[in-house]
Amino acid sequence: MNLAEEQGSGRSGAAHHPHAWPGSVTYLAPEPLDGVGRPDTPVRSDRDRRTDRTGGLPADHTQAILEATKEIAAILKTSGCPFALVGSVAVYAHGIPVPLQHDTDFAVRREDAETVTRLLQRRGVRIVEPPEDWLVKARTGGEEIDLIFALAGRPVTTELLARAWTLPVDSVHMPVIDPTDLMAVRLSAFSEHHCDFGPLLPVARGLRERVDWARVRAETSDNPMAIAFLYLLELFGVIDRADGTGGDHRPSHAEPREHHERHERRERQGGGRRGATGDER
Repeated sequence: MNLAEEQGSGRSGAAHHPHAWPGSVTYLAPEPLDGVGRPDTPVRSDRDRRTDRTGGLPADHTQAILEATKEIAAILKTSGCPFALVGSVAVYAHGIPVPLQHDTDFAVRREDAETVTRLLQRRGVRIVEPPEDWLVKARTGGEEIDLIFALAGRPVTTELLARAWTLPVDSVHMPVIDPTDLMAVRLSAFSEHHCDFGPLLPVARGLRERVDWARVRAETSDNPMAIAFLYLLELFGVIDRADGTGGDHRPSHAEPREHHERHERRERQGGGRRGATGDER
């Protein structure tokens, strides 16, 4: 479960020439069984082969991902099942400038999985059942779609989906995960094996006024990495400290240059007095 997201830089032509998704292997079943495709023969996509040649992360292809997002959301709206956009595209929908490089994530309830996947198949979307038991993968227009039943190990619930905001995504309105839930999920995903604060810092800054930080603290209190990230936000003055004091406080090492210069002058003056005392001895 991850967050990514300079907008527009890769939009021209991206919808027709999507870039690679690194390390992806797609298992396609020519005939669906029980409404859900089953793993069969691994097929390397054009995006996979381009990644093999170029290496590293794919270039920003925001518009191609947005087109896929709109298509899937339009289908999900007709299913009668609650859902919400999550992941990097949800961050983008909340107005945070992030490049989209990978896939689109939608949260759905596990009990709605069969209904949703059957509907997507009828509309021409390829369905893939991966080894993981907490999502189903799909492909449309060369883009990867994840239908997720559990976010950071927590089941997707009716309550979580009911809290979603309705926001426009490239002109199409759809439910988007609530900012507080978004932050709680992202922080809960941190572990000793995945703890990159860099991409999440600008997201926290951008959403700071829309997040219930007390709830985020409560829901992530058992995760040391999340606690460390929240403490970092306190030091940066992004959020209030846990004791409720102002979030605009900056510790001494982050205070303006004038403070540092005053401190250095005091140190020099103190050193001079100690030197004079030594000479007198």
